Amino acid sequence: MHELSLALEVGRIAAEVLERESAASVRAIGVEVGEDAGVELENFRFCLEAVLSEAPLAGAKAVLLPAPGDSLRLAYVEVDDGGPDD
Repeated sequence: MHELSLALEVGRIAAEVLERESAASVRAIGVEVGEDAGVELENFRFCLEAVLSEAPLAGAKAVLLPAPGDSLRLAYVEVDDGGPDD
């Protein structure tokens, strides 16, 4: 079940971004998944949501974006800086 390993790695990277940016929280994480990437989407979504249910990423939304070919990459990590919205 490599989807769990992928989800854990996405969570690790998002936690690094959270720390590096000194942000209050992560709002959303976008992952581009190609149709030929060898990833079972619903399984990956389930694993990613489980990772995102724990601190320090609790409350973040998982967004899976369709991509061509065998692409699989972290597209973005949206953080909340804790300040008032612009």
